[in-house]
Amino acid sequence: MKRSVLTRYRVMAYVTAVMLLVLCTCMVFKYGFDTGEGLTLVVSQIHGVLYIIYLVFAFDLGSKAKWPVGKLLWVLISGTIPTAAFFVERKVVREAEPLVADASPATAKA
Repeated sequence: MKRSVLTRYRVMAYVTAVMLLVLCTCMVFKYGFDTGEGLTLVVSQIHGVLYIIYLVFAFDLGSKAKWPVGKLLWVLISGTIPTAAFFVERKVVREAEPLVADASPATAKA
């Protein structure tokens, strides 16, 4: 597996997690303090698009790492739970690093 597959996933995991936290903050202001409705709409749409990109990259990583369906679903859903993507990303990287390291010498010889 190429390192770029893992890097794309990591970047989108962090971006999606941060945007979800921003969206949660906007929702608190919208429903708790009755302010920021326009900002909440914009942030929610941006998060939605970024989450779709995250799904594509996470699915790509999962298919190349040959994850079981349950693990793949957990990684895909973690982008919808505030702060979960941070923890899941760390675990996924620890498990996927050996796959990237194993592929590196093989491509260097070719």
